[in-house]
Amino acid sequence: MATSATNATSATNASNASRASERTDHGLLGPRSVAWTVLGHPMSLVGGLRALMIQALHPLAMAGVAQHSDYERRSLDRLRRTAYYVTATTFGDTATAHAAAERVKRVHSRIHGVDPVTGRPYSATDPDTQIWVHCTEWHSMLAAYRVFGDRPLTEQQRDLYFAEGAIIGSLLDTPRERIPASHAEYRAYFEAVRPRLCLSEHSRKAIDFVLRPPVERDTLHLQGPMRLFASAAAALIPRHLRRLAGIDRPRWQDAVAIAAVRPLGAALTLPGVRALPRAVFGGEVHAIAIQARRLSRAG
Repeated sequence: MATSATNATSATNASNASRASERTDHGLLGPRSVAWTVLGHPMSLVGGLRALMIQALHPLAMAGVAQHSDYERRSLDRLRRTAYYVTATTFGDTATAHAAAERVKRVHSRIHGVDPVTGRPYSATDPDTQIWVHCTEWHSMLAAYRVFGDRPLTEQQRDLYFAEGAIIGSLLDTPRERIPASHAEYRAYFEAVRPRLCLSEHSRKAIDFVLRPPVERDTLHLQGPMRLFASAAAALIPRHLRRLAGIDRPRWQDAVAIAAVRPLGAALTLPGVRALPRAVFGGEVHAIAIQARRLSRAG
């Protein structure tokens, strides 16, 4: 009897320890990471929209979207899928992060073809394309935080943020050593890839879709805020890329766009206004982000 009781107690303790371990699994980066601060900011949505517009200028990346994506018919679904992946890999526990990556890898394995602009074959599993998508996304989140964030980051923190990004970027089997991991490496990477960028009919449509999403019944209530966010996102795109994309405008319009969206970004932290990010991203993404914000503040 004593032995049975001891075994039962040990099993209970092991179970409790396991649950405690699960509760302290804060994923691949953790609450004290710079990435949790940057991507956990409500205005990371602006960074996401900036990334989508810049990504469209890479012909091989754009070919995959044009030939395999249903973003024009189900734009909100695509935004939610992207938001879930970013949230799950950055803020989710280790199992959640790897499960999200495996799901994306299965989808990517079916995305390949020939780019009509360059005549070159493309594949979503190509490391070069994956690095482009990752770097534009990770850099855009930082660009948004630098404008709307709560406090400025030091140069050391920015480098640490990019190094953390290399961990996330390697989840799709891209060799980590190939992923830029510092501010200087990002600058060199973007300069090297710049000659390959171009504006095609497909990329023009994709960028216009972000800036002026079509009016649909299920997204009607999001039209105003999303257009404000998209305009602010365009203001954060480097001028040479805006000229290439045909969306350049005077600096005063950029200032107006940023000023217009700033109060809305501040309001997103208020309990009564959290319905907007929940409506855009879905309940699961919103819940992970809110929990991550709490952990980050506690840490």
